[in-house]
Amino acid sequence: MRAAVRRLGRGVAGAGAVVTVAVAGWLVWLLPGPQMAAVLGFGPVDGVVSIHRCYEAADAEGYTTGTDCTGWYTPRDSGEQGREIVLDTADEKYRSGTDVEVRTARGKAYELSGSAVFNFGTATGLLVVPFLTLAAWLFSCARHGRVEDGELYFLAGMVGLFAAMVLGAVAGMLVGIATFVF
Repeated sequence: MRAAVRRLGRGVAGAGAVVTVAVAGWLVWLLPGPQMAAVLGFGPVDGVVSIHRCYEAADAEGYTTGTDCTGWYTPRDSGEQGREIVLDTADEKYRSGTDVEVRTARGKAYELSGSAVFNFGTATGLLVVPFLTLAAWLFSCARHGRVEDGELYFLAGMVGLFAAMVLGAVAGMLVGIATFVF
C-alpha cells in the first residue's frame, strides 16, 4: 500500500512539474511573447511608421517607461489598411516626419531598442523564474518520492529573479550599443 501511494505521489509531482512548465510557456506566449519577438526583430518588417510626435510614456503608477511615438502606419502588405499607431518604447525621440521600419504586435508598433529589450526581457524573466523554480521543486519531489525541503529552491528562485533583472539590463545595454553603432 505504501509503495502504491509513493508511486502515485511521484506521478502527481512529475505531472505537476510538466504542467507548471507548460503554464509558464503559455503565459510567456500570452503576455510578453509577441512583443518580445517584435522587439528582437523576428520575422520580416511589417511596415513603416511615419512619426507625428514622440513623448515620455508613463505606466499606471506614473513611472517613466521610455519614449513612445505616435504616427501613421503604412503596412508592407497591400491588403492591410494604414492607420494611426503607437510606436512603443522607441529607440529615440524621433523628429516629426521620420520614417521607422517596425514590426507589430497586439496593435502597437515595435522597433529594436535597448529599453524595449530590457522591459520585455525582464518581464519574461520575472514571469518564468517562479514557475521554473516550482517545477524544479516538484521534479525533485517526484525523483525522490517524498516532499523535499523547499528552502534552497526558494533561495534559487530569489537568485533567479535577480539574475533575470541583471540579464535584462545587460541585454538592453548590448542592444542599445548595437543600435547606436550600426
